[in-house]
Order: sequence, then C-alpha cells, then structure tokens
Amino acid sequence: MKNDPLLQPFQLKHLTLRNRIMTTSHEPAYPEDGMPKKLYRAYHVERAKAGVAMTMTAGSAAISRDSPPVFNNILAYKDEVVGWMKDLTDECHEHGAAVMIQLTHLGRRTRWDKGDWLPVVSPSHNREVAHRAFPKVIEQWDIDRIIRDYADAAERMKAAGLDGIELQAYGHLMDQFWSPLTNELDNPYGGSLQNRLRFTFEVLTAIRKRVGTEFIVGIRYTGDELLAGGLQKDEGLETSMLLKDSGMIDFLNVIRGNIATDAGLTDIIPIQGMRNAPHLDFAGEIKSLTGFPTFHAAKIPDVATARHAIASGLIDMVGMTRAHMTDPHIVRKIIEGREDDIRPCVGANYCLDRIYNAGAAYCIHNAATGRETTMPHDIPKADKKRKIVIIGAGPGGLEAARVAGERGHEVVVYEVADQPGGQIRLTAQSERRKEMISIIDWRMAQCERFNVRFNFNTWADTAIVLGENADVVIVATGGLPHTEVLAKGNDLVVSAWDIISGDVKPGKNVLVFDDAGDHAGLQAAEFIAKAGARTEIMTPDRNFAPEVMSMNLVPYMRSLQELDTTFTVTYRLMAVEREGNQLKAIVGTDYSSLTKVRIVDQVVVNHGTRPLDELYFDLKPFASNEGAVEYMDLIAGNPQKIDTNPNGKFQLFRIGDAVSARNTHAAIYDALRIVKDL
Repeated sequence: MKNDPLLQPFQLKHLTLRNRIMTTSHEPAYPEDGMPKKLYRAYHVERAKAGVAMTMTAGSAAISRDSPPVFNNILAYKDEVVGWMKDLTDECHEHGAAVMIQLTHLGRRTRWDKGDWLPVVSPSHNREVAHRAFPKVIEQWDIDRIIRDYADAAERMKAAGLDGIELQAYGHLMDQFWSPLTNELDNPYGGSLQNRLRFTFEVLTAIRKRVGTEFIVGIRYTGDELLAGGLQKDEGLETSMLLKDSGMIDFLNVIRGNIATDAGLTDIIPIQGMRNAPHLDFAGEIKSLTGFPTFHAAKIPDVATARHAIASGLIDMVGMTRAHMTDPHIVRKIIEGREDDIRPCVGANYCLDRIYNAGAAYCIHNAATGRETTMPHDIPKADKKRKIVIIGAGPGGLEAARVAGERGHEVVVYEVADQPGGQIRLTAQSERRKEMISIIDWRMAQCERFNVRFNFNTWADTAIVLGENADVVIVATGGLPHTEVLAKGNDLVVSAWDIISGDVKPGKNVLVFDDAGDHAGLQAAEFIAKAGARTEIMTPDRNFAPEVMSMNLVPYMRSLQELDTTFTVTYRLMAVEREGNQLKAIVGTDYSSLTKVRIVDQVVVNHGTRPLDELYFDLKPFASNEGAVEYMDLIAGNPQKIDTNPNGKFQLFRIGDAVSARNTHAAIYDALRIVKDL
C-alpha cells in the first residue's frame, strides 16, 4: 500500500490531501430549501469517513438571484448557508477529508421562470438548447453586481471553514464570455481572447480581495469546446497558461467539450457503452504545458484507470465521482486490500439523468446512496440467525440474498433459469449496455462470500417453499412482458423481449410500438434496425422514451438516426390485422378521432411487464403478516412488525417487478429496506 500511487499524499498550497482520490463538484439535488442540511451532510460525511481525500460539494452553488438552479441546489447567495456548510465541513474534517465547493453564475443555462422570475443574462441573445431561455445581453451594471455576488459567496465559504472554492467555467456564465459562440459583446469584454477572459479575472481579483491569498481558489473549465466556431484547443491552452500566470488560481480542473445539448453533455460525462476516461490525455496535456496542479474527472469508474491516471503523471488528483455514488468506501477498500469487493459503477447514469429530470440522484444499484439517514452502506449483523428463502435471482432477489447473507442469515435462493440475472441479463444483450451485468456479477460474488445456497433450473412451488421451513420468504419472481394492449390482433404482435433475446428474428419492415418508454423499446428497435430492417418507433407520448431520460437517450439516437429509423410521437397503435402476407397496423391518437394505417411485416410491442405473482398469492395464507407491509415503517427505515395471522409460519414479502413494473433501482431498494432489518 505504501507504493500505491493513489494513496500518496498531495500538497496543494498549504493543504495536505491524504491521497489522490476526490469527488469532484456535483449536485445530487439533496438540499432542503437550498441548504445542505442533514441528508446532504450525511452523504458527504459517508465518503469522508471512508477515506476520500477531498469531497467537493455543489455542482454548482448559485451566487446570484438571477442564476436560479433548474434543479435542487445550494443557494450560496444566502447568508444562512454559512452555518450549514460549516456543519458539513467540520464533520468531514473530523474524518480527515478536505472540503471545497463549486460556485457559479449559470448565465443562460437556466430559465427565467425559475426562482424569482428574473431575466436570464449572457454575453449574447443566443439561447442554450438544453434550457431554452432567450437571455438578455448582459449590461455593465449586471457585470458589476455579479462580480460582487461572486466575492460575497466566496467570503461566505471562507467563513464556513471550507478549504477552498472552485469556479465553474464550462457552459455557465464565466465561459459564456470565453466562447465566440456565446460572446457577441464589444470591447472591453468581447473580441480578443484577453477581452473575453476579462470578466473571469475581474471576478478572481474581487474574490482575492475578500478571501486573501492563502484561501484556495481553483477553476473547473473547458479547454476545448469541440464545437465549430467555439473555444478551440489553442485558445484553451492559452487560457490555461493565463490562469496559471495570474497568480490568483491554485489548481486547474480540466474538462473538454460543451454542455449546451444533451449530446454535448453526454460526451463530457460519458455513460455506459462509451469509452472510459476519454479526456484524460487532454488533461495530461494541460498539466504538461502548465506544470500546475491539475485535477480531472470524466468516466473514471475503476481503480485501475484511476491508478494509471496518477502513476503516469497525467494528473495530480483523480475524480471518481459517480464511482463514489456507487460505492462510497472505495478508498477504504483499497487500503484494506479489498479492491475486488468494490461495488462497480456500471455507467447507467441513473444518477445524473434523474437530476436533469428534476429528481434526486440515486445510484441504479446502490439504494443507500442519497438515503444515508435511513439506509446503511455497511450492513450490520443480525442479533439472531434466521432462515431466509428467496424466489428469483434477478437484481432484487440477489440484493435480498446479499443483504441477508451480510446480516449472517442462512439464505436459500430458487431460480427457474439456469443462471442469475433476470431482466438485467436480457438488458446486457445489447453491446452498449453490457456493463449492466456487473450488477449481477458483483452480487453473486458477495453471495459466494456469505455461502448463499442457489438452486437454479428449479421452479419453486408452494410445496418446495413450505418444505424449507423458512423464517422469511421473499418473492422476487419479476414479471413477463405484457403485449395485450390492442382492440384486435394481440396474437399478431411480438414483445420487445422476444427481439432482444433472439427468440424472434426481426422482420424487414417493422413497427415498434413503445408506450412503456423504457430501454427495452429502444434496444429492440436498435436490434431490428441493425439487422437491416426498415424501422419505425411509435409512442403515444409527446416526449420520446421518457423513462430512458436525456443522457441515456443520446447513444440510442445516434445509432438509430444513422440507421435511418423513423420516430413518431403522439400516435397510438390501436389494432393489427392480417393483409395477405403482411400486417395492417391501425394507428390512432389520443388527441382526436384521426386514424392512419401502416403496412408492415412485423409489429413489436413494448408495454412493460405484468407480475409473476401466483406463488406469492399461494403463500399468503401461510404467512404471519399475510404479505402485508407497514408503509410508514418502510419509509422511515424501521423493521416490519405486522403479525396478523397467528398460524403463520413465516414473514412474506414480494419485491421488484413481482409487485409491479418499475425498474432495477426500485427492485434493489425494495430488497434493501426490507432485508436490512430481518
């Protein structure tokens, strides 16, 4: 361990960082009333306790009222933030972790109908595609007050005891000045690169006057927008040197790209199916050029990649932010020689996609992240050993088995298939989603540690379950595709699962009707289009594939558009009839009585699943709780105590899609919050 590059300290000015691993500024959307209260603090403290060198908060905290967050974020323009940030910082410091915060003015990257309904400002009228607001052109009085707001916010963070701040300059106001695409001002703030950087250096000057020379100030910025007409690499390199030479910056946190569109954002923060660490070498160029402390994060999901980044000298501090959402104990496990035990980030991006859809960040397969006040990351041993029987080895069933095993129980799992995985194994058939299988592989490795007994190729019926004499039975049998959604012709369609699994070959002219709006519909369409078929995806929704969400949609759209797929919104498949050796699809709409016809040779329906729940209902009469769950205890994270059947032989619960069609995270969360107290 003494020779591990990741575990070497790093000296940043007066601050000694205990190792080379950090979480970069990110906003998981946990604040309450714009303040980092109990849950927000618990989230960062969990990572500090486990050994991370530095936790950066708030990507990004708003410094002005006309920079309203479009999702839940810290409001750094309020004086009350000082006390809350001090509580967070003090507790993280107690565990040896440094704390910083990212400050920003969003410029055009927000909306005028958020917050106080103030006009959006930017150095041009050009609208950002992602947030759609047309900004007013910034005036000198705006510049003057925003500079004061930056200085005020920095002073608040110093008063709160933070180790430093980071300014955000990619896609936000600061680099809207930098980019020729978003700066149409005349002198002194427009034109030459030096003029476009003037606002940044005026902000830095004002901040330094308030916080002094010792307080750490860094900047996270784009060194190349990768956009025609935007900030190019040569200007990015020059900017890097100018920032270093200013004497007002202590570190550079480098990225490459732009975030004005979903596609640009996804290229900066790649998801599964995209290559790891795509901008690491570019960050290394910046470090080599400047010889200055350089940080970087962009899909560095595993210890091997992080170790390479440090060992090769490309960067000084490596950000493993989404990886720490998946497993907050990465550093502790490295120190203890337990790297194989690290829960892997699978790049599903459920965390970020939820944020950009106005939700809180949750990891697709760690349900304790973002719920640290009610859900444990470390599972404690039970006071009494019990026998727990689980039916189904999908993600929910395996999570139940893992948690029960860690509790010290005797665990038996029945699975009708010859291998574990359930819908995850089907999902992983797609090349772009093959990383998802790590959700299953990691849990199987954990179950092996706890001597969980698996019975594959076994249909567990009531007699088998009763014969186990279990204390607890958990039904995690999942669901099967539901395609009977038509007024006529349900026997003429196939499911998205049929296509993805390979049980049904794609036709030549195919209509995919997707009103579930999840990955299965797009995966099936991609399989069909790649087979050379003429493909149309139809949805009755006004938004395409809403359950897939924005960043995950990007790779699908790139692939399907290249394959000349037709996308049709606001139309509903009503019926299917035979017409010779073809199929006639009758199409309607929820908006009127209009109908249309499509002539195709295959119709694929994606309408979610219906629970496989027969076993659950057969077992209910034998259960002490008759399958019931006390929701208030479930929500609060308390044990289940319902006992309504004096003749009951066991507690009975069902989880995941065996209850109703939801998603992987829901199944895993069901399992964790039931089993953690058994």
